[in-house]
Amino acid sequence: MDGPLLEDPLRVAYLDAHLGAVRRAIADGVDVKGYFVWSLLDNLEWAHGYRKRFGIVHVDFATQKRTPKASARFYSEVIRTNGACLRPAGS
Repeated sequence: MDGPLLEDPLRVAYLDAHLGAVRRAIADGVDVKGYFVWSLLDNLEWAHGYRKRFGIVHVDFATQKRTPKASARFYSEVIRTNGACLRPAGS
């Protein structure tokens, strides 16, 4: 992913913690079939309208231009490394 990067450190921390928990569950023998990020793109949220942005890709609603956020780059790295880039538990 090249180009400008929009920072979203809370989303990165959320993904790191939750994907780390999934990784630990797999190590403990849980039969996990997959994981997906709930909101790929910024969109209309029933409770918040367009005020809050939950996606890992920023959408400029006026132009429909999509810009990956730091969380998209992080998630891409998790996939590329099969989770090796996740922080160890408790760090």
